[in-house]
Amino acid sequence: MKTKLMLSAVVVSMMALSACGPQAFVKGQYDDVDRENNLNDQWSETDMQKAVHDLVASALNSPSLSQAKKMPVVMVTNLQNKTSEHIDTQSIMDMVRVELMKSGRVGFIDKEAREDISSEYDYQNSGKVSKETAKGPGGQIGADYIINGRLDSIVQEVGKDKSVYYKLTLNLTNLKTSMISWSDQKQIRKTYKKKTIGL
Repeated sequence: MKTKLMLSAVVVSMMALSACGPQAFVKGQYDDVDRENNLNDQWSETDMQKAVHDLVASALNSPSLSQAKKMPVVMVTNLQNKTSEHIDTQSIMDMVRVELMKSGRVGFIDKEAREDISSEYDYQNSGKVSKETAKGPGGQIGADYIINGRLDSIVQEVGKDKSVYYKLTLNLTNLKTSMISWSDQKQIRKTYKKKTIGL
């Protein structure tokens, strides 16, 4: 009898603990990716969309891109993350590249594909591919510009108020002269109120 009572008590305790524990998200739905997302006080896709949209528009209006006699060839490099958050900076630069390419006014070189291209050259010139279709070194186009930048943030918290400030800076550097041909920044500030427990 004691064993049954103890077993029942353990089961009830486990059920109570599971009811109080974290609940899983079990029902979801598709959402509009353009709808503002401020669920928390960290860098969000809305911040990325706003910053990239404005900076790409600025870059396309710069003389280096808007007045070029032939399509400029650009290579996207690194974005430094100087914030205290873990932010996927590659995703930001991917969006910059995609938005610039959509304009039809900029060509791109894929820096990340270089090893794959080199490996494919070796394969195509190994005798397994016909000479008429084999590609090799010496035919690639050199980039005219590189795009890089930096993401900074300042966080201030006083009492129940919190302010998060981001600054995304991008540079377009001429590879021939090493001079910065265009540079601009997008600033974002978000404010938050600390929620009172129980309300």
